[in-house]
Amino acid sequence: MAEKKDIEQIVGLMQMQNQQMQSILIQKQTLAIQKQEIEKALDDLEKCSDDVYRTVGPILVKTEKEQVKTDLKSNIEDIELKIQMLEKQEKKIKEKLMESQEKLKDVMPQQENVGQGG
Repeated sequence: MAEKKDIEQIVGLMQMQNQQMQSILIQKQTLAIQKQEIEKALDDLEKCSDDVYRTVGPILVKTEKEQVKTDLKSNIEDIELKIQMLEKQEKKIKEKLMESQEKLKDVMPQQENVGQGG
C-alpha cells in the first residue's frame, strides 16, 4: 500500500520535471527569436552596399560583407543545433513526466481506498 510520503515524492518529482520543461521551452523560444533576428539581418545585408560595419564593444568596425554573411550563417547553424539539443531534452522530460503520472495513477487509487473502509 502506498504511503502519503510516496505520493508527495512523486508530486515533487513532477513539479521539478514541469519546471525543467518550462525552462527548456523558454530557452527554445529565446533561440527562435535570435534566429529570426539573424535571418532578418541576413536579408538586410543582401540589400545593402559593400560597406558593412560590425559592433565591437562600443565601436563600429568596417567589415567585409561576405565575412559578415558567413558569420551570421554560422550563428544560425549553432542556434539550430542548440534547438535540436533542447528538443531532445524536452522529449526525455516528457517521457519522464508520463512515467511519473503513471506512478501517481498506480498509487492514488490505493490511497483513495484506504479511507473507504466500512
